[in-house]
Amino acid sequence: MGGVFAAIGTPTSTPKPRGKSPGWTPGKERHRKNRCPIVKKTVTPPPKEPSIAV
Repeated sequence: MGGVFAAIGTPTSTPKPRGKSPGWTPGKERHRKNRCPIVKKTVTPPPKEPSIAV
């Protein structure tokens, strides 16, 4: 059975390396992040309470 498996091969891909990532490739340009405009929300006043006539 081992010879059959050796002839067929495996459907899986090769294992990925573990540990620290290789980092930034040398010579590649680095760009700053695109900044989005700041959106400030206005403070809404508290709702008025209905006046009770006595």
